[in-house]
Formats: sequence, C-alpha cells, structure tokens
Amino acid sequence: MAAEPVAAQPATEAPATHSSAAQPIAVIAGASGFVGPAIADAFREDGYDVRFIGRSAAVTWDDPAAIARLIDGSAIVVNLAGKSVNCRYNDKNRNEILRSRVETTRALREAVAAASAPPAIWMNASTATIYRHSTDRPNSDDNGELGKGFSVDVARNWENEFFEGDLPHTRRVALRMAIVLGDGPATNLLLRLARIGLGGPQIDGWWFGHNRYRGIGPTPTGSGRAEGHKTGGRQKFSWIHLDDVVSAIRFLRDTDTIAGPVNLASPHPSDNRTLMGILRKAVGAPFGLPAWRWMLEPAMGVLGTEPELILKSRWVVPGTLTEAGFTFEHPDLADAIADISGR
Repeated sequence: MAAEPVAAQPATEAPATHSSAAQPIAVIAGASGFVGPAIADAFREDGYDVRFIGRSAAVTWDDPAAIARLIDGSAIVVNLAGKSVNCRYNDKNRNEILRSRVETTRALREAVAAASAPPAIWMNASTATIYRHSTDRPNSDDNGELGKGFSVDVARNWENEFFEGDLPHTRRVALRMAIVLGDGPATNLLLRLARIGLGGPQIDGWWFGHNRYRGIGPTPTGSGRAEGHKTGGRQKFSWIHLDDVVSAIRFLRDTDTIAGPVNLASPHPSDNRTLMGILRKAVGAPFGLPAWRWMLEPAMGVLGTEPELILKSRWVVPGTLTEAGFTFEHPDLADAIADISGR
C-alpha cells in the first residue's frame, strides 16, 4: 500500500486580505472543462469576484508574477488544471498528464506561500482513481487503500505537491473526484454508445501485455504490466452529479474544520452493468451489445483513449462529507442520469 499523502491541518486565522469584504475574490485555475464554469457561476451567485488562471485566461501559467499578484488578497483558490486523461497513454501524453498537474499545483503553492494576504482556503482537484481496483470493499477518505501504477502515481504525486510545505493561514482540501456526470466527455460518450446499440456491459479479461500503465514519477509503483480482472462487467462505478460537485465545493468552502483529502462521490456507487442498463433506458435503446476487453482494446486505440477508464473497479464512498452532514441532491444513479439526459 502506498503511503497516504500528508493531510493539511485546518488553517489558523489569516491576516486581513486586500479584497473588499463586499466582494471577495475567488481564483479558479484550469476552468476550461465543464466543471470549472459551473463552479465559477456558483461563486458569482455567492457574491465573489471570479478571476481565472489558464492557458487562454488573462493570467497564464507562464507569468508567475501575475499569478502571485492574483493570489495575494484572494479569499479562495480552486485549481482544476491538468491535461485530460481521455487520451492514449503514450510517453508524450503520460508525461504531460503528470507535468500539467504537478507544475501548476507547485506554481500556486509558491504563490500562496509568498502572499502577504493568502487565501483562507485552497481546493485542488485530485481523483478517486488514486484508490486500488476494488471489488471487495469500498474506499473512504479515512481508510481507503491506494493503488499502484500510472494513474495512481499521477494522483499521488499531484497530492504530494499540493500538501508540500507549511501554509499556516491556508486550509488545503484535495478533491478526490469520482466520474463527474454532466454535459462532459465521459457522460456524453456513454450516452452515445447506448444510443447506437453499444450500451451493454464492458467486460474485463485477458489482453496482450503492454506497459502503458506502468508507474511514473520519482517513485513509480506497480509491476509495469496491464492486469486484467475477471469482473464480468460488475466492476464498481463511483460517480457524482455535477450539481453535487458544485454543492460540495460550496460546503467545503464554508466548513472550516475540514482539511486534507476528501472524496467527492455519491454515497450509492453502482456497477458497470447497472450503469449501462440505466443509460439504455434513458435513451430508449432496446438493446446494448456487450464489449469484452479484446474488443475494447483495438476500439479504444482507434478512439485515442484507454480501456482502463471504464474497466477499473472504482469503489469510493464520501466518508468525510457524509459525516460532516453534507446532503446530496442526486444520490441515486438512475435519477442522476435521467436529470442529465433530460437536459
């Protein structure tokens, strides 16, 4: 079992900020996906002056001085930056997936550390993929078991960079997000497969050896081999509705006793067979052909993505959020899919 990233302690009282009490500043980094705009809209509704860091934003990653000026005096920072994992894990993409997460997080940490008026809270994206392939028990954020290999190493190095050093006035929360359901690439791909008759279960099994999932970073983990699991399409599917991501971020922002890694996942995880059945019903598909790994490997190669994204058994539950009293608007998968497909 890999060592758990060191959790940040709740921050001590910060010095007075430069931002107006009437309109505190929220900095969102990497908001080009479908999660970032939803968070920005929510913060604007809550009275924040929302500002951005990104490749095409007013403040870009290649301008550390501008980043430092933006962070100093802000009330909250939310970092979602990182290359999409919906790609083929060749060497170029592997390196960029890791670099884009670690280096942007380091840039923000250095800016927070140097600020005379640092933000009271910094939330950094992470992923529920940090946990092992699990079919025997769920992983909560207080007792989950970390996995091995490429995706886990990316998440582990990402969080280690986030929690590095002492930021006494800034509370840090790592958002270990499960698959986010909404108008995003993962949901749209699954709905499209269901509409064209390919909405059956995705079934793991044997495939020729490759090393695309080998570990990465200073201390790579795993055997370097792609491991098949006989799940029969019952690999666990942990997920969260976009609305609940936004609500959870608001809740974490306003609950100053929570710090460290936090699972963002529905309290009712499902499995792949159930998921695909719900998707077929949502789009009115009368049938869905199953897909075994020997079919998925070449098909995913053509599509430029990885079978791991749908074959890994992610069994994650929201221990910290549940214990703190957070209420999910969409705790059940069928309701969540119906809401999304209806939109």
